[in-house]
Amino acid sequence: MLLSFLSLIGLAVACADHELNPRDPHAHHEKREYPQFPLTPPSRPLVWSDFNVIHTTDTHGWLLGHQKSSWPEPNYSGDLGDFASFVTHMKQIAIEKDVDLLLVDSGDLHDGTGLSDGYPPGGVDAHESNKFLERLPYDVMSIGNHELYVYANTYDMFTNFVPYLNGRYLSSNVNITVFNSDGAAESVPVGNRYTKFTTRKGRKVTSLGVLYDFTGNDVNTTVQTVANMVKEEWFAEAIAEEPDVFVLVGHMPVSYDNWPVVFNAVRSVHPLTPILIFGGHSHIRDCQQYDGRSMALESGRYMETIGWMSANLGTASGNITFTRRYLDQNRVTYQYHTQTSNSTFDTTFGRSITSGLHELATDFDLAYLYGTAPQDYTINQNPYPSNSSVLTLFIADATPVALAINNTRAGIPNIMIANSGELRFNVFAGLFTKNDQLTASPFTDSFLYIANVTFSVANQVLPALNHASVAEKRRRDAVEMELWGRGHVETRYRAWLEEMDRRAAVNGQRSTTQNLTLGYVTTDVSLFFAA
Repeated sequence: MLLSFLSLIGLAVACADHELNPRDPHAHHEKREYPQFPLTPPSRPLVWSDFNVIHTTDTHGWLLGHQKSSWPEPNYSGDLGDFASFVTHMKQIAIEKDVDLLLVDSGDLHDGTGLSDGYPPGGVDAHESNKFLERLPYDVMSIGNHELYVYANTYDMFTNFVPYLNGRYLSSNVNITVFNSDGAAESVPVGNRYTKFTTRKGRKVTSLGVLYDFTGNDVNTTVQTVANMVKEEWFAEAIAEEPDVFVLVGHMPVSYDNWPVVFNAVRSVHPLTPILIFGGHSHIRDCQQYDGRSMALESGRYMETIGWMSANLGTASGNITFTRRYLDQNRVTYQYHTQTSNSTFDTTFGRSITSGLHELATDFDLAYLYGTAPQDYTINQNPYPSNSSVLTLFIADATPVALAINNTRAGIPNIMIANSGELRFNVFAGLFTKNDQLTASPFTDSFLYIANVTFSVANQVLPALNHASVAEKRRRDAVEMELWGRGHVETRYRAWLEEMDRRAAVNGQRSTTQNLTLGYVTTDVSLFFAA
């Protein structure tokens, strides 16, 4: 969606005076021991099998969780410390049940909140926040596209984060150029191409970590296409030996992308070996089965969703029994599934992570107050243009002010055109802090300026872009594919929301008899295999 604002002579400019704004270092960063809002607990326990996996993806710095009061934010109000306690309890339950439980992540740790992006000048994105993720007992992690936009971030991962995973951080088709011990430039994997390990119960696992065909990476990093990756000699060597199960983890959607390319390459060598796939990138909750002995799961975004998959690997032939669940990321969910209470749930390990995150938020001054939002402004819950659209707020109020400051052309009429992907998240009613600003717009964007364009010509640009002819739509589709390659996901995420909303309605109407709350309703519809 493209947005436009026509500003006229006489624009009133108002900007915040930082000296006069109050500052509360504890605002928005107090741990919620007891949920301040009634959260509906899960309706049924998880189904455990002999092989189980907890999955995260696209966390993007949301390690303090969603702490705003507007719905559905309370559904996702747990923090990384809560999650760490949950994992600890679940690991103990797995031991008591005498089954395997893995923890895996599909990438994109950078770009999203003040914890990752609010570092002081001279710092590196997510360098500090990643120190908390490296403390969790991840069995496999894979690289995401947001680890590759800036070489300094990739190098920081290569130098400081990867070593903590002891060979379990995977970048099967992603390299970084560094200087070797001889001082020569050398292209090497950011992590490992693959890993093989044995579970607590003695099962042999082979894992890959695949990135989709990303084209927006920085210089001195390379991303090989998935189609070419599966032709590599190392790939053939990695999958030659049959494990008990393949656990394929990667920053690639499980629908409408290249996971079937990887799956088919493995399946051509091992027709019956169980294959579990954990994807990411498109920010949606999704599940696919490519045959009766595989399952592929994608677990949302922004620490809203924790994925769960279980598989009965004891079946030597025929279809495997899988289960999958999407868990809302909050303490009520965690306590339900671990059969704990507020007084018994927290672990010392989890509390130490929460405490450290609060200290980091204070160090980064994330509670610095810019002002107060009088209401919620959303990306997807309200249409553009409307008074409750954050896109309207951005293009009608924020952009003209920002571009008028110290600008000699501020009094000259102009047309500004921006893409809706400019913004990353909602702005909620209440205090608007440094963290909120970085969450809504974590990227540094620039405007292309074209002077002295006749109004009659400029005024035709936006309608032409938004209401293109058939030929122009084809070109726009090509542009959309290019944007997808460079990492833009909002179009696909929004299409998924619309599809889920349509499927949740009965005969085109939402139910008015149920006591519904705002949140995700997911229908997985594409199961490929024939039972």
